[in-house]
Amino acid sequence: MVFNKEIARFAVGNIISLILFLSPLPTFVRIWKKKSVEQFSPVPYLATFVNCGLWVLYGIPLVHPRSILVVTINGTGLAIFVVYLMLFLLYSERPKRMKIFLIIVGEIIFLASLAILVLTLVQTHKKRSTIVGSICMAGNIFMYASPPAIMKLVMTSKSVEFMPFLLSLFSFLNGVSWTTYALIRLDAFILVPNSMGTALGLAQLLLYAMYYKSTKRQNAERQAQGELGLAEKMSNDANV
Repeated sequence: MVFNKEIARFAVGNIISLILFLSPLPTFVRIWKKKSVEQFSPVPYLATFVNCGLWVLYGIPLVHPRSILVVTINGTGLAIFVVYLMLFLLYSERPKRMKIFLIIVGEIIFLASLAILVLTLVQTHKKRSTIVGSICMAGNIFMYASPPAIMKLVMTSKSVEFMPFLLSLFSFLNGVSWTTYALIRLDAFILVPNSMGTALGLAQLLLYAMYYKSTKRQNAERQAQGELGLAEKMSNDANV
């Protein structure tokens, strides 16, 4: 029974979360090819970066023993999102780049300060877990709640072009998987934010379904206008 629980925890924790962390890859391939971040928001990536850092701190043996799964998957996520943020910095316009850079520096200072204060001033695992776990809950809710700004853009523009489907899908699946993980080994710090994340992920998927057809229509209209403009230009060049 213990072995089965460990397999289940590994499956629902590591595999789904790794897919979530890799799900923005098509977005960043597009950014790399176009050499521009366009209207993509950095907020989900900044929120996930600091969230992964918090959970790495929560899972280390000095804070919360027997939580190596939390450390491994969030450490992997931290490394992946460092790469994403580097690309976002590289292809953002200068004012936006400086703002993102300052936020990243602030997040790193916050994580380092929290780690030093907790490990030096708090003496027991229980107290450390409570303090860091409470902050992790807030960080996790912030990560899941970061898309509302994008969702507002979707509802205003009636287009899901800049709300990546895979990120929405695997945010939902990640919430489900970590909710399951928290129920297998009851952990309220993981259960509360991820159950909320499940609901927010579902809301994004419903929004995606609602505006998918209008997005295709807008893209088709833009493509038709682009082809028409190109045809007019070629015609004008031919008449010269």
